[in-house]
Amino acid sequence: MKGYIAFEDGAVFEGTSFGAAGESLGEVVFNTAMTGYQEILTDPSYSSQIVTMTYPLIGNYGINETDIESSRIQVAGFLVKEACKYPSNYTSCGSLGEYCEKANIIGIEGLDTRAITRKIRLAGAMNAAMYAGENKINTDDLVDKAKAWDGLQDKDLVKNVTCTEAYRWNDRTGSQQPSGKTPYSIVAFDFGIKYSILRILESLGCRITVVPASTSARDVLAMNPDGVFLSNGPGDPGGVPYAVETIKALIGKLPVFGICLGHQLIALALGGTRYKLKFGHHGANHPVRYMKNGEIEITSQNHNYCIDSDTLKSTGATMTHLNLNDTTCEGLEVPESEVFSVQYHPEASPGPHDSGYLFEQFIDTIEKR
Repeated sequence: MKGYIAFEDGAVFEGTSFGAAGESLGEVVFNTAMTGYQEILTDPSYSSQIVTMTYPLIGNYGINETDIESSRIQVAGFLVKEACKYPSNYTSCGSLGEYCEKANIIGIEGLDTRAITRKIRLAGAMNAAMYAGENKINTDDLVDKAKAWDGLQDKDLVKNVTCTEAYRWNDRTGSQQPSGKTPYSIVAFDFGIKYSILRILESLGCRITVVPASTSARDVLAMNPDGVFLSNGPGDPGGVPYAVETIKALIGKLPVFGICLGHQLIALALGGTRYKLKFGHHGANHPVRYMKNGEIEITSQNHNYCIDSDTLKSTGATMTHLNLNDTTCEGLEVPESEVFSVQYHPEASPGPHDSGYLFEQFIDTIEKR
């Protein structure tokens, strides 16, 4: 089947479909990771986005049953130079194309992904329309659909990925608490939470209750948790003001740790402001300096918005981490309120594990309290 991706600026790229047939709208971003495509596909932070992989060969180790970060594929579309049709790995249970087709996700290969990446770097993340199928299509119509789409700014994308009711993660996995560790009770807000985050918290001895994004501070405090975790998630933090108000009511009551969207929501709750990056941070090789000791971490990132570090100065928060590519804010803390957060993904799935200490820091904060 033919596949087309049409951008709002009129550019059209033609390739070959390797996933489902149909049409899709989304915001096009690029990811620089060489591996981890299954984790990328299932990361809820990519909701409503079309992901372009800069590495030319994707799918060579296939799809397995464990490298997933949520219950389904979350991207709006997937663009690659070449999709491997015959994967080779002892854990593989299918190909990338079969995986996308089963999930009704459009994938297009045979594209000049270098040109698409350059376009996004120069012009910024763009809206686009995708089509895959046997029928002839007027690509001008696709361009018009991309132009007409109102995009993602100020939209609440969290409601599309959060759980509908609270659940105990330990009950869901059927696993037991690690021996010799005090079981701390954690409430984890699901703004689009990744399974690997829950696995790490569980491995550190936490009993985790995952709650919907709309859960009130009163309901959280009624659970009497030892700490609160604010997860990653998709889109503009300005689109979820109800979460900001909840976090305001929780700060100072008990330890709070946030990552990615959770970090941005903490900053907004403290009085900071956010802005949209030109093409975002998406990849597994972003250098970040931990300003307390000067050490450099190679980090996994996935976000299009960032906190204005200048607006943190009047909030009582201190910036703790700095992006060395563009000097943006990558972390903050308010020690007296037992609140800290980072912009990147310390669970590193996929990606390097330089930042795993942050989960231990969360547990240490709870223990000290």
